Amino acid sequence: MQPGTGSGMLAITGLMAIGALLAAILSNRVSPLVALILIPVAAAVVAGVGDQVPAYILAGLGKIAPVAGMFIFAILFFGVMTDAGLLAPLVALVVRMVGNSPERIAVGTAMLALLIHLDGSGAVCFLVTIPALRPVYDRIGMDRRVLACTASMAAGVNFLPWTGPTLRASASLGVPTATLFTPMIGVQLVGLAFVGAASWWLGRRERLRLAGVSGATIDASPLPVPVATPPAGGWRFATNLVLTAIVIGTMVSGLVEPVVVFMIGTAVALVVNYPGAKAQRERIDAHAHAALLMASILLAAGVFTGVMTGSGMIGAIAAAGAGHLPPQIGGHLAAILAVVSMPLSLLFDPDSFYFGVLPVLAELASGFDIRPEEMGRAALLGQMTTGFPISPLTPATFLVAGLSGIELGAHQRFAIPWLFAATLVMTGAALLIGVIPL
Repeated sequence: MQPGTGSGMLAITGLMAIGALLAAILSNRVSPLVALILIPVAAAVVAGVGDQVPAYILAGLGKIAPVAGMFIFAILFFGVMTDAGLLAPLVALVVRMVGNSPERIAVGTAMLALLIHLDGSGAVCFLVTIPALRPVYDRIGMDRRVLACTASMAAGVNFLPWTGPTLRASASLGVPTATLFTPMIGVQLVGLAFVGAASWWLGRRERLRLAGVSGATIDASPLPVPVATPPAGGWRFATNLVLTAIVIGTMVSGLVEPVVVFMIGTAVALVVNYPGAKAQRERIDAHAHAALLMASILLAAGVFTGVMTGSGMIGAIAAAGAGHLPPQIGGHLAAILAVVSMPLSLLFDPDSFYFGVLPVLAELASGFDIRPEEMGRAALLGQMTTGFPISPLTPATFLVAGLSGIELGAHQRFAIPWLFAATLVMTGAALLIGVIPL
């Protein structure tokens, strides 16, 4: 920060930048790539730290580069596997299990996403769930926003002890993860029940839309679902199945960096399924557009987080918010934090919030006999849990939108009300159970 540049100005500039970014993306006036690059650069110039922008950008790109590389090769890997027919039996199995009912398809999406997200990785959840179920939605004619939303809800309510937000809250507050999570098991079960009910409702609404019915009558007749074409080449299918299991298992285990796993997996998949340079180039070209688009947006997101964090704007916003807390609401701080935790994901990246904002709020709350673990639980009800799949500060948001084939703004406008509702329902349960004070 330049001499004479006050933290107040940084906070105001940072808030204006975040507001401008959200407005630009949600209004669909400019592409996310343009907004993510130009808005933070302009904010840094206004804040008087324009000369440091190149360093901030390089720092941000350094952090996001492995993630961008993972997404590029993940798209190529799953694209090649789809072209080779690996997902055809899975699609057929899902269709048989959920039938042709939009309600069951939507609920099945949430359940599959929940199971995949047990490893705690939103990226893995979306990389596996969405490509597998998108053909089902397309064959039925269902809105892909429902696919993105139901997968996001299922992943969002899953704040297990080994997930990023829980680990960050535990580390920043000095509270064991079991102390944070165990009393919240009932709250999470309520959240999962809400996800199931909301997914069913979204599916029911899709049935009415597809049937062209405006009243309450639902056509229960089967919807036509083409049978997936079985993959050719038995030995290739077996090899692809083993290769995919190895790639996903290695990635989930954390033994090797995901970008390395997908790079090697993509190369092997191309050699196995498409011998010859010409055939391999054709498959890469077929998926290059999606991979390049995703990578460019992720790198632009690195620019945004690098500039906003490096310039001190994120930290200034946190300090300003804590300093202007009215004392009369201090006794209700945990409940207030729980309610606003999900929207806060639009303003703060997980590290800035859990290591910068949460300790300050917990210290303030301690003066009102609110324990640190209660503040941590309140934060977990939405901050980068239900909030992470729609936050412009997380790569997973761009991943879920890109894999679903929908605009980022469309995903946010559709999913935000449902994700916020999940937070409110879980907050109500937490207050009734008594794991956070009113």
